[in-house]
Amino acid sequence: MRSEKKFAENLARKAGTLLKKKFSENRDIIYKGEINIVTDADKMSEDLIVKEISRNFPEHGILTEESPAIAGTTPSRWIIDPLDGTTNYAHRFPFFCVSIALEIEGMVSLGVIYDPMREELYSGLRGGGAYLNGKKINVSSVVSLSQSLLATGFPYDLRETPNNNLNYFNTMATKAQAIRRAGAAALDLAYLAAGRFDGFWELKLKPWDTAAGALLVAEAGGEISEISGAAWKLSSPDLLASNGLIQKSIMEILQSAKNQLRFIDGKPRRIF
Repeated sequence: MRSEKKFAENLARKAGTLLKKKFSENRDIIYKGEINIVTDADKMSEDLIVKEISRNFPEHGILTEESPAIAGTTPSRWIIDPLDGTTNYAHRFPFFCVSIALEIEGMVSLGVIYDPMREELYSGLRGGGAYLNGKKINVSSVVSLSQSLLATGFPYDLRETPNNNLNYFNTMATKAQAIRRAGAAALDLAYLAAGRFDGFWELKLKPWDTAAGALLVAEAGGEISEISGAAWKLSSPDLLASNGLIQKSIMEILQSAKNQLRFIDGKPRRIF
């Protein structure tokens, strides 16, 4: 896996350099939904990454955000977010990243996240620890939720459904020291792995948002689950991650907030 790790690190840097170069330029923006967008930079980064993977690992599958999945002939699959934080990027807010993960036989074994604006490269192999620019990183040692800095985000259907994280956010805001909503889940998870955040939760994330970051958190000593406490997987409806020391506290608060929603005919309705 060391050769794959080096390949992924170099590829993330190459894609990140492209994004950084185009950061201050005019860009084409396409709306996939009312607030869900994709830019020409997303596509350029994705094309670069997919081309390099296909050339070096033609037998591997590829799952990426902006294009149809590519089937492989082996149990190995690359999971790619060519630009996590597209809305930030479109507004020239410098918080975004490239995320590359390698899944083997259903288990993510390699994760790389690159922040080109800060030139920070996060990487990890399953069982091999997590690193930032070559230096080992670990989650924080904060034990009190009230002294914790948390991160979260909101789904693209925020305006269309009450199952939109606002109830969780409103409840948690008075329990934690502070909450940040920076707009790039992969980078939030990398920050958690590096001890900059103490906890993170979000709803309706996709595999390309979480694959690399979840591995980094686990390898840095953190804990990951669904908000319910069930075992987390790439297809889970939500994600809760922390340094492990405050996992139970966060879970209990979020569960109390979940009780503010009830379901009618399978659809969430807020209780006022």
